[in-house]
Amino acid sequence: MRAGLRRIGFALGVLAGLAACETSQLAPRETGVPPHARPDGLKPVPSAEAPPRRRSLASKDLETYYSRVQADLLTQGLLRTDGGGPDTPFTDTMLVRNFERIALAEEYERGAGLRPSRGELSRVKKWLQPVRVTIEFGALVPEDQRVPDTNMVTQYVNRLSRITGHPMSMNADNANFHVLFMSEDDKAEIAPRIRQLVPNVSPSALELFDRLPRSIHCLVLAFSEDPGGYAYGEAIAVIRSEHPDLLRRSCIHEEMAQGMGLGNDSPSARPSIFNDDDEFALLTTHDEMLLKILYDPRISPGMDADTVRPVVTQIAGALLGGES
Repeated sequence: MRAGLRRIGFALGVLAGLAACETSQLAPRETGVPPHARPDGLKPVPSAEAPPRRRSLASKDLETYYSRVQADLLTQGLLRTDGGGPDTPFTDTMLVRNFERIALAEEYERGAGLRPSRGELSRVKKWLQPVRVTIEFGALVPEDQRVPDTNMVTQYVNRLSRITGHPMSMNADNANFHVLFMSEDDKAEIAPRIRQLVPNVSPSALELFDRLPRSIHCLVLAFSEDPGGYAYGEAIAVIRSEHPDLLRRSCIHEEMAQGMGLGNDSPSARPSIFNDDDEFALLTTHDEMLLKILYDPRISPGMDADTVRPVVTQIAGALLGGES
């Protein structure tokens, strides 16, 4: 979950009774006498169509705010898009450590909204079933943004599939990974839509959207196939449409990668988007290796740190040629 200058990752039935209208016995059901034309002054006035919704001042102000945030970060040399280089070396030992902090630890307590976790290592979380991605736009997301955003998500899905070797595709008919681009004016639609997609979603997860501060740039909710399980069956990423292009693309990269199982951040991870320092905007070579490790067939959902560590160490060594 990207948050401000740092990154952070769930009836009542109403019946209306209709009174029966019986035909009066004082007038015939049918008559051969044609009715008189109704005088013009008595004709019902057609109801005026509701004016189209327009973006609010709050949404425009948010757009200005995020543009300034992006400009400030770029001025500081942050939001790099080079994927890392000679100035950001890392070893297989560092990769193993970062995998444990990013893939095994959880940023927030399960079912507790934005309450930070205590940092304990949990278990491996990943997809076993194919990932089918679809995109939805809020009603007030600008039309000229929709095609570029769709292209960005489609290209990134293809990239994630190549990196992980896991089947991923764009599929609107049977989707299990929903990417929602929503403006401030569409905010009231988010919780109901999530409830439609995941009917048993935790109320604490939905509460996030009732008080979503502007410091939260985007977020992802991932749900296990079975209650309390670790194999994902559904994910929903929510991205603010008011972001300028690079921040919006950065949100796509981070939230979708987190929705694949890299759910936490670490201040020691570099070069990485899974770091609160915003140095990198897009998935790096380091992050690609984390995904390769996670989706290695030797690693299964639910494995704990002690069980998975020897396997991760072996894979990381192979990826980096045995550096330590």
